[in-house]
Amino acid sequence: MGITETDLEHLRRCVDLAREALEDGDEPFGSVLVDAGGRVLFEDRNRVKDGDQTRHPEFEIARWAANNLSPVDRAAATVYTSGEHCPMCSAAHAWVRLGRIVYAASSEQLGNWLGEWGVAPGPVNPLPIQAVAPGAEVDGPAMELADDVQALHRKFHFPQESA
Repeated sequence: MGITETDLEHLRRCVDLAREALEDGDEPFGSVLVDAGGRVLFEDRNRVKDGDQTRHPEFEIARWAANNLSPVDRAAATVYTSGEHCPMCSAAHAWVRLGRIVYAASSEQLGNWLGEWGVAPGPVNPLPIQAVAPGAEVDGPAMELADDVQALHRKFHFPQESA
């Protein structure tokens, strides 16, 4: 399908949510769930700083959608996110049978940035969404937002540079 100007508007909100997460001491990730008519239904940001590493916004969206939307409405919805789903979130998305995913930065981009900065990889292999959820409709990355997302992750890993 490709990323539209409307998609970019929602992705910018995701980047704002990622910034909110960072300002609260969390890893910078944010996500938005939008219905088929373009209405924002739910949004969240990372909340892992207190030790529960499952508190990703994409996972929270899947939980919320399972409890609040019909299967038809879930399939018609779009999940926007600042960073490509991790395998856990990809699986949750697939199990709940949510619709399209649009992300600002890919797992590959994030992995490359972290590697360049000498940051050790996380405990889970960063598989692309479609390696976990082969039927998922996916668009991304949005190169227009790559610098913004990269800057947030750099600030998370190197807060002393911002002081």
